[in-house]
Amino acid sequence: MVVAVTGAATGVGRMLVERLPKAAGSGRVARVIAIDEQRGDADGVTWRIADVRDPRLAARLAGVDVLVHTDDDRSLETHPRERRARNIRAAQTVLTAAAAERVPRVILITSTMVYGADPANPVPLAESAPLKTESGAGLLSDFAEIEELAALARRAHPGLSVTVVRPAPLVGPELDTLLTRHFAAPRLLTVKGCEQAWQFCHVEDLVSALDFMVRNEVDGKDGVLAVGCDGSLTQADAEEIAGIRSFELPANLAFGATQRLHRVGITPAPAGELRFLVYPCVVDCVTLREAGWHPEYDNAEALQALLEARTGKHALVGRTLGRKEATITAASAAGAAVAAIGTAAAVRHLRKRRKG
Repeated sequence: MVVAVTGAATGVGRMLVERLPKAAGSGRVARVIAIDEQRGDADGVTWRIADVRDPRLAARLAGVDVLVHTDDDRSLETHPRERRARNIRAAQTVLTAAAAERVPRVILITSTMVYGADPANPVPLAESAPLKTESGAGLLSDFAEIEELAALARRAHPGLSVTVVRPAPLVGPELDTLLTRHFAAPRLLTVKGCEQAWQFCHVEDLVSALDFMVRNEVDGKDGVLAVGCDGSLTQADAEEIAGIRSFELPANLAFGATQRLHRVGITPAPAGELRFLVYPCVVDCVTLREAGWHPEYDNAEALQALLEARTGKHALVGRTLGRKEATITAASAAGAAVAAIGTAAAVRHLRKRRKG
């Protein structure tokens, strides 16, 4: 089996191409092809330089049996329109190039965010639960469109098997996400009348799951499967592990304030993505479990890894703060009142600056 990995120079892609060759020649993985715009430092693989948005990618896929696409942009710092254009173009090109070169199987990565976070969600959700997606400029919309592209590719190219992997919120070294910034805040936001349940996926477990899927040809029902820690943490568990207390706001105030801050550029994500920080989205990863794969990290260990990676960093409403800002905020923060006042003050400040 010849396995190609996009985005192989960094992140999940790099971790995967470093892991796959360990069994090269075993009869399952005979060769690993690493694809990126520049050569990385992984040894024991064949490097092919290509832009995943360029249709000429097809020429780099000769002889490939499985293509794992990890080259996406999930950065909070990229402008949402630019990020979306890149992610969608990359997924389209990967699927089209694979079909043109008759690659038997493609694996894409989205997120359990596509199930939607909702106070009425059962804990856990079934892996086959219907998706609840929203239109907009956030990452959730990117993932939803990628899932649509995967479904379209299955219909348009019957000879192409497309598997979509949905990891729970990722944690690990060097990750900067809305989740990591949430746990870098002075207080953890909660919504009145709703109990949060936390599920995580350590990046090492995602890489392990991808490796397992490739070697054992696991593709899940209808070509989709979830990856994450078993079970979940309660809000009280998360607060105890993090050593951070929470403050509670009514839902309309929390979401309304966040949306206003997003409009004026203070927060990096729209209010719809705040739902995943205050409402449960826990998924039963039944396909991989029944196939024999199990995560190395439980939710408590994954949260601890998140906290260690965020040591010395501070954030508020998803925005990273400098040390001076964080000190002022922490000293003056007093639960919900400060959150509401801080939101209103920030909006007023920006309005005055623009008028001036």
